[in-house]
Amino acid sequence: MKAWTKSIEINAPIEDIWKFLDGSLAEMQKIMPQVIENKPVKITEEVVGSVYRQKYKEGKRIEEYDVETLEYTNTPDKKKLKVGFTLAKMFEITAFYELNKINEKETSFTYTVTNRPLKWFVKLFLMFATDKVVVDFIERVKKVAETEISS
Repeated sequence: MKAWTKSIEINAPIEDIWKFLDGSLAEMQKIMPQVIENKPVKITEEVVGSVYRQKYKEGKRIEEYDVETLEYTNTPDKKKLKVGFTLAKMFEITAFYELNKINEKETSFTYTVTNRPLKWFVKLFLMFATDKVVVDFIERVKKVAETEISS
């Protein structure tokens, strides 16, 4: 298994960033444009255990998988969302988003992703994987959040 963690400070209120992670499909697509569908399959009262069927477009190919909420915290100063899914029967992936309020206009954002290969030959690909996707993602969240604040 491989894991990457990156943090960044964003010049935007915590609620304005949270809506991209815990809001509508349109909000989610601002930071994850490849997600083309996010439909509830099972919703729990406490959020943990909820499952969404997601469709993700990579080039001309569309992958479909179920995303389960593994951890959820939504307080005014701290927000956490951890989800898990299996991609193409090859990888078991978790994504953990953590937001901490610095002040009314600044938020600390930490993103951790784990990737566990489910097939022996996929382990080779993971050996050469870098943190580029994680870095690109946190920078996209920062850019989108700060652009929306200034407009």
